[in-house]
Amino acid sequence: MRIYQNKNRERLLEEHSIDHLFSFPIKGFIEVREYDRDEWIIQENMRPDCLFYLIEGKAKIYLTHQNGKVSLLHFINENEFFGEMELLNEVYYTKGVQSAGKTICFAFPFHKCRAQLLEDTTFLRGLSLFLSQKSSSMSAKYSQSLAFPLENRLADFILQTEHNGIYKEKHVTVCDFLGVSYRHLLHVFAQFIEKGYLQKEGTRYRILQSQPLEELAKVLKWDAGTGSSSQPFL
Repeated sequence: MRIYQNKNRERLLEEHSIDHLFSFPIKGFIEVREYDRDEWIIQENMRPDCLFYLIEGKAKIYLTHQNGKVSLLHFINENEFFGEMELLNEVYYTKGVQSAGKTICFAFPFHKCRAQLLEDTTFLRGLSLFLSQKSSSMSAKYSQSLAFPLENRLADFILQTEHNGIYKEKHVTVCDFLGVSYRHLLHVFAQFIEKGYLQKEGTRYRILQSQPLEELAKVLKWDAGTGSSSQPFL
């Protein structure tokens, strides 16, 4: 993890201004942090010391069950908060958040501005909207598992998790996230390879044609209503 300073910090604060989300001057409290691919932003069961707002990249939320199985729960996209439950609730079971690629976040240290955030009606109103849309998005994910073929859902998953045209998520993680059998998943991957969408390279896949995958994934975006829940404040 790297913390931006001086000109780099000021540039990103200007390019991704979020002053309108607050009724008090927030800029002086913000740390600008960069995380590498697969770096843990929040360790599971370790309470974070910040509220985060993702401005570039993507992150994944994981949960470890009592039997040791690890599940991918959700994605965090640009212009979304995370760590909000830890801000609102002193006692909360923290899930793990891992960067899916180079990820840059605004971090709001609790010890500096927690009181101001919890008293800011402008911020809390926007946060309530965000949480509502987040809940709707997760509900849509589960309903889509029944309403749409695996081809559409896998295409969307590949596009969400690829980095520089390379996809390398573990099949067992994908099976759990999409609620499908290992055999069915491999069958659809074989179809994508046969159609020229993907090329297998060892344990990873290179995206050769993104447009067909985007067309398959677009059906899910349309069904969800807006195509994204990533800009509730803008």
